[in-house]
Amino acid sequence: MTQTTKPLGGRVAVVAGATRGAGRGIAAMLGEAGATVYCTGRSTRDHAPTGVYVGRPETIDETAEMVTARGGTGIAARVDHLVADQVEALFERVHAEHGRLDVLVNDISEGELHDWKPFWKVSLDKGFRALRQGVHSHIITCRYAAPLMIDQRRGLIVEVGDGDTLGYRQTLFFDLVKITVSRLAYAMAEELAPHGVAALAISPGFMRTEMMLEHFGVTEANWRDGAKKDPNFIASETPFFVGRAVAALAADPDIQKKSGGLYSSWGLAKEYGFTDLDGSQPDMGAQFDFEAYFAQTAKTPFQWRITRR
Repeated sequence: MTQTTKPLGGRVAVVAGATRGAGRGIAAMLGEAGATVYCTGRSTRDHAPTGVYVGRPETIDETAEMVTARGGTGIAARVDHLVADQVEALFERVHAEHGRLDVLVNDISEGELHDWKPFWKVSLDKGFRALRQGVHSHIITCRYAAPLMIDQRRGLIVEVGDGDTLGYRQTLFFDLVKITVSRLAYAMAEELAPHGVAALAISPGFMRTEMMLEHFGVTEANWRDGAKKDPNFIASETPFFVGRAVAALAADPDIQKKSGGLYSSWGLAKEYGFTDLDGSQPDMGAQFDFEAYFAQTAKTPFQWRITRR
């Protein structure tokens, strides 16, 4: 996709969890491709973030403005995706205002700071909250979005996960959340196939999100300095990179061939030819051997793994 084309002009998307991070990047790049994007979340200029995001400045209002600035139409819609009535009302609004839904992106995070401990030592309350926020919310959202796509016999549901392998992700509840959203895409693809609707999962690489830049004490201008703390950071990507991956998928006329699959931002960049904002093609798969890492963690005492994390 060149930056002068609008392959998603006239298309309508909902990005659930568009306040910050990958959700924001995806919403902005769908806008860059010409789409109308409903940016949902709970943090607005009139509603401060809660939980682990207390004090964060990002809002869905700001994300919607970024979508519009990129060439699309951004619409901020405050929704708690654990409240079925609110989710149902969202898609009723989308249908009333546009009569269609072409893309749903589920990037609602688990919203918890996980206990990096063996499962018999973790907080059950915290873990179950993570499952509700990171899995139940996705199921509720898909439940109310899918009928709009089924009626028009086309559409794409994208589940945003973490990692493009089935290897263990170091602690039980984090692993369950991230693996489950990938499995959710696979299961939905099976049921949606007769209706012409695709569902798939995607993993970004090492993202330079707002919170990650702060963690490394860098900005987007000098982000490479973060590699002094973690060499893998040199292969990091902006949240817009996975955004361009989703935009490329949404514009693919043969997307049904990918339905049910698990893909990576760096792999799709090679296939579709898109770049990050700076023109580069970060390749976390080449930088970091995920299969070797997961094989090693399976053989290594747990305490060593969480110390080296």
